[in-house]
Amino acid sequence: MDAAERDLLTDTLRKTMTAASGQALDTALAALGWAELLTEQPDIAVPLAFRLLGETGAHAPLINDVLLVAADRPAGGTVPLPFTGGTWVVWERDDSAAGTTLDTELPLRPVPAVPPVPLAAGRVALGWWLVGTGHAMLTLARQHAVDRVQFGRPLASFQAVRHRLAETLVALDGAEATLVAATDELGALLAKAAAGRAALTAARHCQQVLGGIGFTAEHDLHRHVRRAMVLDGLLGSARELTREAGALLRAGGSAPRLVHL
Repeated sequence: MDAAERDLLTDTLRKTMTAASGQALDTALAALGWAELLTEQPDIAVPLAFRLLGETGAHAPLINDVLLVAADRPAGGTVPLPFTGGTWVVWERDDSAAGTTLDTELPLRPVPAVPPVPLAAGRVALGWWLVGTGHAMLTLARQHAVDRVQFGRPLASFQAVRHRLAETLVALDGAEATLVAATDELGALLAKAAAGRAALTAARHCQQVLGGIGFTAEHDLHRHVRRAMVLDGLLGSARELTREAGALLRAGGSAPRLVHL
């Protein structure tokens, strides 16, 4: 896929995700050939689709397809997913279960614990979603800082505000670098942890920049904050995965190089 084709695909996916969400988006993406793209070009499909889900605020049960295809099974079904705290959920392909979690738009249904499928590909996919969500929050906070005037000056002119926005961008860029470098299970685990931590950092800093307006139901920030909290917990939270990575490194007695410079 050349640059022009990739730009066209990006525009098509962005327009589709802006126009639909949930079951309707799942159907639309299937019609666009999502399953074929994921099977034939996962290195393009996963970062592009999941980051756009985060940036647009849409949702679809695509994590099922990523895990199924990685396990050499056909896309289109569902698979039980571990959630933080030792619980398990299924991301339904219809909207019947919506409203049962912190993020009331997501159709997640609790299920009994089951042996998991390999999770590395799913963790990378969720990492890209978290990065996209973080960038969506950063965009909202930055625009508010530019537009809002306080004490006769734009809010963006205050150093404390600029520092919070800069720290958010650094965290998101760092998480993106770990996702690009993730080539094995340990790399995927650390990348998901970094992305979760970066998205929660974005939520904290952007809420501070937006102030009271960020707490209102009318503002979009709260939707992205809830989404980040749920996605961070899915397939292991940043805190759980960091502990798991430490245990693996202690057991192995060494730390492998994750990126060869």
